[in-house]
Amino acid sequence: MSNDLEDASQVNVFSAFALSGLWPGLGKTAAQSLLNAHINSPDDVTVKNLKAIAGISPKRAERLVVSFQESQPLYRVAEELIIAGCEPKAAAIAINFFGSSANTIISEDPWSLLACGALDVAAADRFAQYKIDDITADDSRRGKALVQWALRQGAKAGSTALATTTVGQALERNRFPNVGSAINEAVEEGLVIDFDGFLALEIFAFAEESIAIGLARLEEAASKLCQPEAIESVADGLDPEQVAAIIQMAAHGVSILTGGPGTGKSRTVRAIVELCEQLDLEIALAAPTGRAAKRLEELTGLAAVTLHRLLGAQGTTGTFARGESWPLDVQVLVVDEASMIDVELAAALVSAIPDGAHLLFVGDPAQLPSIGPGQFLKDLIDSDAFPVTELLTLHRQEHGGAIARLATAVRRGEFPAVSNEDKEVVVVATVNSDECAHRVVQLVTDSIPRALSISPSDIQVLTPIHRGRAGTAALNEALKAVLNPGSGEVFGYDIGDRVVATANHLDDGFANGEVGAVTSLEGRNALRVDFGQGPCLVPTKDLIDLKHGWAVTIHRSQGSEWPAVVVVLPSEAGTMLNRPLIYTALTRAQRHLSIVYAGNPGVIANAIASLTERPRSSRLCQLVKETR
Repeated sequence: MSNDLEDASQVNVFSAFALSGLWPGLGKTAAQSLLNAHINSPDDVTVKNLKAIAGISPKRAERLVVSFQESQPLYRVAEELIIAGCEPKAAAIAINFFGSSANTIISEDPWSLLACGALDVAAADRFAQYKIDDITADDSRRGKALVQWALRQGAKAGSTALATTTVGQALERNRFPNVGSAINEAVEEGLVIDFDGFLALEIFAFAEESIAIGLARLEEAASKLCQPEAIESVADGLDPEQVAAIIQMAAHGVSILTGGPGTGKSRTVRAIVELCEQLDLEIALAAPTGRAAKRLEELTGLAAVTLHRLLGAQGTTGTFARGESWPLDVQVLVVDEASMIDVELAAALVSAIPDGAHLLFVGDPAQLPSIGPGQFLKDLIDSDAFPVTELLTLHRQEHGGAIARLATAVRRGEFPAVSNEDKEVVVVATVNSDECAHRVVQLVTDSIPRALSISPSDIQVLTPIHRGRAGTAALNEALKAVLNPGSGEVFGYDIGDRVVATANHLDDGFANGEVGAVTSLEGRNALRVDFGQGPCLVPTKDLIDLKHGWAVTIHRSQGSEWPAVVVVLPSEAGTMLNRPLIYTALTRAQRHLSIVYAGNPGVIANAIASLTERPRSSRLCQLVKETR
């Protein structure tokens, strides 16, 4: 390569890195300003050069230089990726997975970027061709990486383990000739674990084993909190199933309370709080999301926190301060919205609960399963290892209860006609997605506020899809244009914009799925957002994980409720529509629910009638049975 070509290559690398968002503290606007000022290589990154750029103060110039120097391991990996024609953002995944030695590791085994999930198969093969001169189709490194990649793909779809035959088929589809040898080598080297015809990544295998052992420990160590007669003092107004749930909680180390909306789960938890106060027992309430914790607190009168806060989450490392060596100071722990808990979080939670404590999981298995791998609540229920109380009586009738009645019918697989004079539930039919989107904007900005005196700030739009006229992107654009028009001063956001987090940033005070409002702009590269517990700073490095949030996906709405919800069911959703998805969407509404659909209503009825949610594969149910 000539010097001119080398120089051009370095300029391209530096430009791509600067614009990728990988440089902490450097936004896209500032990055473009650097490039316009002919700062084109690492050697050009000096305080003198940076502070000469309009809008960059001397202090910020110093911070940018320091952050760039600290990012050199990341830059070296990104450089390799960029030259090979791969996305530089994969460098962040590689660094998080392998640490500062990532560049050495990927040089020795380029398919390690596939194994850790940084690149897809095509990109990993392209990177390997760049790094290896005599590449062959049956390279054992590629085979072992494909085994791990297949299991990671399964984890993305919710499975913690896959049948060996399923993994083998994934290797065959990607033209690896020696499937058996690749699987054997991956097992022998400890990259994956073999369980009699099933394969699992170590992290999920150990998590499920830890859950099973921990739950058995709690059940064995627990003693009765009180006799059934003591519960009479808090049982006024409760139905027999609610009383039974309290009795089971008091008698067992682990128990489960389920039921649809309006069946009194929160009222039961409030009675448990009252009982613990009478018995002078230390009780804690927790939920997976901030909104769910806040709602639990409002309904019970006792402070509630997120599971991550309860366990002392250590920033973005995925570790927790509380655990086996420093257990929680509780005698009773109630965890709401348990259907949202994945196996990694469940393992951390169970390990942090002391011997003798009583653990009650509250949730609705008819909702969508967790975003992360596993089907924790379903597996616990299916194991028959712990007492399960299902509340069936519909109590939410005093204010109409149309939402609860509809949700109950959908939970059974039915989609009844809606006839409701007080407009608690409204169904809007449209011809296509264009009309669908138009009606959604009309409902949020005019119809619902005018007819029901519900502010647009209390109305949430839910849709299954991101793309298309009735997807999150287009709907957010249309809603912003009416509700909060502006130039998008910071990364497309203005004061007053509604935003949703798309990843956990617990060290900065917010979690995936939380919806908030921008309260202030901090310079040109940061925001303050109130996610419900006061404004928190969202620095430049986190802005990539924010999206506008007037419309969010149904999956991302789990654990949250709003006074009014507009559920969008466009024809483009197709086979995505299923009973858990639609049921989850309907149960996010507290006072008003609008359902806007495009096309044939029979499609929705058919989706509700059949459980088409893709099944997840896990070992937890069997492990719990074996451990008991």
